[in-house]
Amino acid sequence: MSIGYLPYAIINQEYMNIEELYDYCLSIPGAEVTTPFDDVTLVMKVCDKMFALIPLDADRLSVALKCEPEKAVRLREEYRCVEPAFHMNKTYWNTIYITGEMPDEELKIWIRHSVEEVIKKLPKIKQKEYYGSVE
Repeated sequence: MSIGYLPYAIINQEYMNIEELYDYCLSIPGAEVTTPFDDVTLVMKVCDKMFALIPLDADRLSVALKCEPEKAVRLREEYRCVEPAFHMNKTYWNTIYITGEMPDEELKIWIRHSVEEVIKKLPKIKQKEYYGSVE
């Protein structure tokens, strides 16, 4: 799927590109994309709650993901490509720069973890509705 204008060329790389990142996020059951802040920040949501932010105007491809606080700190210690997310609650949000340092499969795990973090904060009835629609 093409998302239109890309401000940088990402060609023939060995790690996830912006279209693959976009497509993977949208493959999450119930995921939708919005642009509530500006035209250059994709906000991925489930159940109307943010789980990923993808800036289109950055010099480096990145994604901000919600994370369990202890795991957020561990990721920052383990990977140079992980930093506290700019303009977000740094206790819960990390920015992961997609440089190839973190394997794509692990990045996908953290995207799914972000969705789980969002869903577990919903009222129990909404959680049941979400997981019921996923099955």
